[in-house]
Amino acid sequence: MTEDWQPRHAALVEALAASGELPDAWRPAFTAVPRHHFIPGEIWEQRATCVPVTTDAAWWDLVYRDVAVVTQVDDGQTDGPGIATSSNSMPTMVTRMLAALDVADGQRVLEIGTGSGWNAALLAARLGSENVTTIEVDPVLAEKAANVIKETEYGPDVVWGDGARGWEPGAPYDRIIATCSVRRIPHAWVRQTTPGGLILAPLAGDFWSGTLVRLDVGGDGIASGRFIGGARFMPMRSERPHPDVPVDSGTGRRGSTGALPFGSMADLGFALYAGAKLPGVVMADGAPSGRYQIWLHDRNGSAATVTHEEVWSYGPRQLWEEATAVHTAYVNDGSPDSGDFGLTVDPGGQRLWLRSPGTPLD
Repeated sequence: MTEDWQPRHAALVEALAASGELPDAWRPAFTAVPRHHFIPGEIWEQRATCVPVTTDAAWWDLVYRDVAVVTQVDDGQTDGPGIATSSNSMPTMVTRMLAALDVADGQRVLEIGTGSGWNAALLAARLGSENVTTIEVDPVLAEKAANVIKETEYGPDVVWGDGARGWEPGAPYDRIIATCSVRRIPHAWVRQTTPGGLILAPLAGDFWSGTLVRLDVGGDGIASGRFIGGARFMPMRSERPHPDVPVDSGTGRRGSTGALPFGSMADLGFALYAGAKLPGVVMADGAPSGRYQIWLHDRNGSAATVTHEEVWSYGPRQLWEEATAVHTAYVNDGSPDSGDFGLTVDPGGQRLWLRSPGTPLD
């Protein structure tokens, strides 16, 4: 594809800087590493489904918009359902995460999830290729990323493997950054991070779509830190959800919504709180046909569909009643926002806490 890409690239960098998302220390890297070099010819736009991009004009428009670009569907298999399995993250999220990584010259970084290779090349431009290792579970993506990064004259160490194990041969690292979501922070990442180092990763839960956690690593094999806002990423392949038990529509029961806490039910703070109190319950919200709704379901056949007018419950559980009871407890607990929550990871696992590590949220 040929295009006078320089104005598009310059406009993107300028927009990121003007928004405050792009720190001055990272601007030279973004200027030196144009996004389009890392986007393959076959891409999809993520809407309700993955929509193929079929013209050059649409390709360039999507690549230089502040949106995620789907770069692989169905793990690269043909004739699949068209589910996104790899993407190039939206530029504002890339800048936000790199800023939160708080790197300094000479520090060594491990990236979990190479994907298209753009993030790894940005890290190499900022820190030097010799200080960057990136690991990708998909061998085809790993090879493609290594080749395109090489074409841009950067040379981080691109390795193929399961990022949940980190990459021991290159350890220790000053920073570990994940570009896929995980449900639990692997303790291997803690072990492979230098004491005083930092881990930045999107953490996924059932009740919420994802949030960034930044952990400070101590010298005792323990890492702890707070959540720093929402972040939606594709799950690590080993943590993709299993199919849910189907909901029996014949068990439908109509009820009233009661005192409807619609406004704060979708807040990230409540999502973190409810995720701890209602393990295995999934929430989504939206406005199909212009009418706001909340959907709840568990993995075992219970569900609820809620509008301002009514609630329909299915299966053995009364999920809306459970969710509103947890919301009442959340309000009584001071309606904490997402920054009040944190996570501690040690050899025994991880625990979510509210306000301080000494107050775990069961």
